[in-house]
Amino acid sequence: MSFIPSCKEVSELLSQAQERPLTFPEKFALHVHLPLCKGCRNFREQLGFIRAAVRRYIDQDDTPR
Repeated sequence: MSFIPSCKEVSELLSQAQERPLTFPEKFALHVHLPLCKGCRNFREQLGFIRAAVRRYIDQDDTPR
């Protein structure tokens, strides 16, 4: 990973952050890249939206009928 990571590297880190804590260098890479890239910021928001929607679906599915 270079000093400013590529969009591909950032999208992989954002996806991995959903499953595990990121290391300091990984967090720093996001901190450097995200302010410069609207596409990756949009991707991060979309991941959050999808995660919240899945959570709501799972919570709804657990409700007794």
